[in-house]
Amino acid sequence: MNMSIFRLVSQIATRFRLVLVLVFVLGTSCGGKRITKANVDEVTEGMSKKQVESILGPPTSIDNQDFLIMKKTTYVYRQGKDVVTIVFKDDKVQAKDSTLSE
Repeated sequence: MNMSIFRLVSQIATRFRLVLVLVFVLGTSCGGKRITKANVDEVTEGMSKKQVESILGPPTSIDNQDFLIMKKTTYVYRQGKDVVTIVFKDDKVQAKDSTLSE
């Protein structure tokens, strides 16, 4: 009887470790890019949203504003206390701001 309880606990522990590994792998591969000053510096005026997302990953939040003469979209990336803001005018980078330090 003691041997079967030991096997059960061992199987549960093994499955738990597998779940932890899967959560870690999925968390780091599905848009979990780390925002650094170096990759924010790669973002330049005139880039498309797709280009920005290929560098920084998907934004934490998006604010869309449609005006009669132009469309303005703001991507916000939050990482801890740091915030990176990318402003698009007509789907091209117009400005960026960052609180990241070296």
